[in-house]
Amino acid sequence: MLLVNDPRTNLWSGILFGLGMVAFIDEALFHQLLHWHHFYDRLTTEVGLVSDGLFHAFSWFATIASLFMLAGLRKKNGFWFKRWWGGVMLGGGVFQLYDGIAQHKWMRLHQIRYVENVIVYDWVWNIIAVLMIIGGTFLIIRTQSRLKGSV
Repeated sequence: MLLVNDPRTNLWSGILFGLGMVAFIDEALFHQLLHWHHFYDRLTTEVGLVSDGLFHAFSWFATIASLFMLAGLRKKNGFWFKRWWGGVMLGGGVFQLYDGIAQHKWMRLHQIRYVENVIVYDWVWNIIAVLMIIGGTFLIIRTQSRLKGSV
């Protein structure tokens, strides 16, 4: 029998983990391995590297906070994987869409990649984010209806 005594913590733990996971993948893959951009590309490389370090610390803070929440859920036998995974997808997707629209276009902190036809990268980045948001929302709604059915 599924014991769900804290659906909100399941959701928020997942959201924080998803946010931290997507931020970490962005940092490790696009900033460090591929050298496509830094978090802040409008000044020197040194400033870009410092901004990457702060961004990296933020992603780990979110990830570690989510894991503490997850440990508490598991200790109470209240971990609900489907709801948590919905939160992971939602948190990761929202962060990625925020990055793609607010940071890349509105604030112009950096581009995904500095090429002539960046729009292709923008579309792929944002479509993946929207798909994650849709998938996460679907799972959360499914678990929400199960909560209502069990009350």
